[in-house]
Amino acid sequence: MEVLYRKWRPQILADVVGQDHVTHTLLNALKTDRVSHAYLFCGPRGTGKTSTGRILAKAVNCLNNGMGEPCNECDLCKSITEGHAIDVIEIDAASNRGIEEIRELRERVRFSPGTARYKVYIIDEVHMLTEPAANALLKTLEEPPPHAIFVLATTEAHKVPVTILSRCQRFDFRRISTEAMIRRLRQIAQGEGIDIEDASLKMIGRAATGSLRDAINLLEQLTAYYGNNISTGQTQAMLGITGDIRTRELIRNIIDSNVQSGLRTINGVAQDGVDLRQFTRELVEYLRELLLIKAGAPEAVDLPKDVISEMQELADRASMPQLSQAVRLFRQVEVDFDGFSPLPLELALVECASPADRQQMLDKLERATEATKKSTVQSTSSPARPRPATAKTPSPQRDVKPADVPSPEPQPQAIEKEAGAPQAAENDHRPEDESDKDEVPASATSPATGEHAGETELEKCCRRWKEVVAATKGMGSRGNLDALLRSACEPVEVTGDTLVLGFYFDFHKEKIEDPKYRTMVEAKVLEVFGRPYKIRCVMTEKKDKKTRGHLFNKALQMGATPIEEEAP
Repeated sequence: MEVLYRKWRPQILADVVGQDHVTHTLLNALKTDRVSHAYLFCGPRGTGKTSTGRILAKAVNCLNNGMGEPCNECDLCKSITEGHAIDVIEIDAASNRGIEEIRELRERVRFSPGTARYKVYIIDEVHMLTEPAANALLKTLEEPPPHAIFVLATTEAHKVPVTILSRCQRFDFRRISTEAMIRRLRQIAQGEGIDIEDASLKMIGRAATGSLRDAINLLEQLTAYYGNNISTGQTQAMLGITGDIRTRELIRNIIDSNVQSGLRTINGVAQDGVDLRQFTRELVEYLRELLLIKAGAPEAVDLPKDVISEMQELADRASMPQLSQAVRLFRQVEVDFDGFSPLPLELALVECASPADRQQMLDKLERATEATKKSTVQSTSSPARPRPATAKTPSPQRDVKPADVPSPEPQPQAIEKEAGAPQAAENDHRPEDESDKDEVPASATSPATGEHAGETELEKCCRRWKEVVAATKGMGSRGNLDALLRSACEPVEVTGDTLVLGFYFDFHKEKIEDPKYRTMVEAKVLEVFGRPYKIRCVMTEKKDKKTRGHLFNKALQMGATPIEEEAP
């Protein structure tokens, strides 16, 4: 039994679907007797390259029409259609790619055709030829015999040597539009007695991604499973299309910034056993269509008018940046998805569904930063005054000098404590007049929140970085994400909404740069710091034991001179 795509292969140039720019040019060349000795047909699979080559072979050798469309009735046309013609030679370069095969071709091409007017060589996947074989073919293409025509076909034209390209007339075959594919599939269904709805044909056409051969194979697969009566639901089931209305529900949650309801929707889809890969693809496609409608190009959306009008109402509620960000985030989920866990979908939802909250946090942080800068300027310009008694320890005091800078790096726990606890002073073996205490006075700490008002964003990130590392414990494909961060990196810079991590070794840097791990780290940074950061990874040198902290560097910038620590 002959498969459908061979049975319905086009037999004349007018039957070739979606390649009018190619067939019209070839037909004119046939009518004016200006057929070239070599053609190169480039394009995706299933777009009609080899079929056009066979039609060209019939047209130049047809016994009835001479030049033009083949008659498909003479003995020569029938023999070429059936694959029996000895003067039409098809070669698969993927399996006959060596120089010996091309040398044999060169020897045979010298002989005149047996029954036809021209010998036609159709070489498929010509880019697979080895370099010596391509050079051997080049000599034949430079000086071909008058009775030979070469048709070279390839899906990767960039791999064909330019010396061969320059000796051929090149035609680029395009992906076939969904509309043209549906017309052809409907014609085949009618010819085969298949009862199928247009909605199913549209699903097949979109799933074939521009390859008519793939579309015909899908149609045949449907008939093999369900018979000649095919419903839309059966087509969805075979193609793996969920058709889940929850895609639209999730998009409404994104536009309305309703994270809680969106997380419920995602987990409901996962618990129902829906293919999360396909669900994400449909989500991205729907977001893309909303983006086109929002941009004022509804004619680019292949949907009924009533559906477009419904989507227009949804698009009016969203902003263009919000839709474009959602498309980017969920498109990335599709690339890096493992197919089982809903976590990447949840992270993408949180990032794109709460821009208002994120902006509020950024505005609040900006106001706090401005207030801190004004406070710092006032404190540096005003004369020194005695420290409040509550901020001092009961130990003996001596005058604070800029040069009295401690050598050990202050611990985060020590900075976070109130400057006045006697127990903290007993456990701290540093000199009590160190500059760190001048940098973080008791008045700079808010009793309500415990935040350090004098800190920069970088200092805050460094102080709380261990919390981020601890929060990543058990995450990652092997549950070792915290091991990739602990003692392997440190925050080195904060620029806007970007946190720069300095890594000591390439191995850890490359791991965290993987989008899968970077997304997890960004989620935990948001959870710990209360504001979103984008992670950027750089290489840095590891600090030695003598390296002081950020407060030490700030003291140097203010004019302090480091001295050696006094012996006890």
